[in-house]
Amino acid sequence: QVQLVESGGGLVQAGGSLRLSCAASGRTFSTYTVGWFRQAPGKEREFVAGISLGGGTTYYADSVKGRFTISRDNAKMTVYLQMSSLKPEDTAVYYCGANRFKISREEYEYDYWGQGTQVTVSS
Repeated sequence: QVQLVESGGGLVQAGGSLRLSCAASGRTFSTYTVGWFRQAPGKEREFVAGISLGGGTTYYADSVKGRFTISRDNAKMTVYLQMSSLKPEDTAVYYCGANRFKISREEYEYDYWGQGTQVTVSS
C-alpha cells in the first residue's frame, strides 16, 4: 500500500513559481508510477504530469508543457511538481496519485490518492 500527502500549495501571483510535494509512506513506493492531477471548481479532475518508477520518463498535459517539471526522489519517498510561469488558469486543488502498473493520464488507473493541496494564482 501507499499513503500520500500533498503540500506546498498557496497563493502566488501570475508569473510566479511554486513547488508542490507529494510525500509517501509505504515501503514499496518505488514500484509505483506517480501522477499529478488537478481539479477546479465545477470541473472534472484532469491530468497534469506523470512520472515513471525510476523517474526516467515523464509526461505532461499540453497546458503545462515547458512550465511544470515533475521529479521524484525515491530515497525520500517524495514526488515534486515544480511550477513556473504560473497562470490564473492553473488555479485548482492539486492531487497526487500512485499507480501500481504504469504511467497513465487516466484517473481511474490510479490506486491511491492524497487529499490535495490548493493552488491559487492571481492576475
